[in-house]
Amino acid sequence: MKKNKINLLLIRDTFTDKSTIGELFLNGVRICDTLEKPWLDNARNISCIPEGKYDVRLRTARESASRDYLHLLIKAVPDRTYILFHKGNYPKDTRGCVLVGMSSEQDVVYNSKLAMDLLMKEIINLGGTNINLIIKKKDYEKMANFTND
Repeated sequence: MKKNKINLLLIRDTFTDKSTIGELFLNGVRICDTLEKPWLDNARNISCIPEGKYDVRLRTARESASRDYLHLLIKAVPDRTYILFHKGNYPKDTRGCVLVGMSSEQDVVYNSKLAMDLLMKEIINLGGTNINLIIKKKDYEKMANFTND
């Protein structure tokens, strides 16, 4: 059986002094919103992680002291450990991890449990392995050029 490639794309698009809001796409389809800490030079516990490409794996509740549900671990983050995708609504609910929600406003995501359940279900349906993540900023310039042509 051929293993499906699972591609996650996180596009960060709203930046405040409290948080970074983005959208998460799974194999090209928008699946949920995200909330992270603001960018503070990758400082542990207070910053989102650097843009870039990462390998990701499923992480069971049994592996975690604080998460009693299936979630994702982002591997090989420079100068950081245990960066996860997990449930939460506000910047205070993360120390550098990615929170997921079904919708967002400034500094908050909503329906996080529903978003996490949906994300995990879709990843498991695709085989649950070979998960790649790309994190980048929204390219507003490219969007403006596209709409002005």
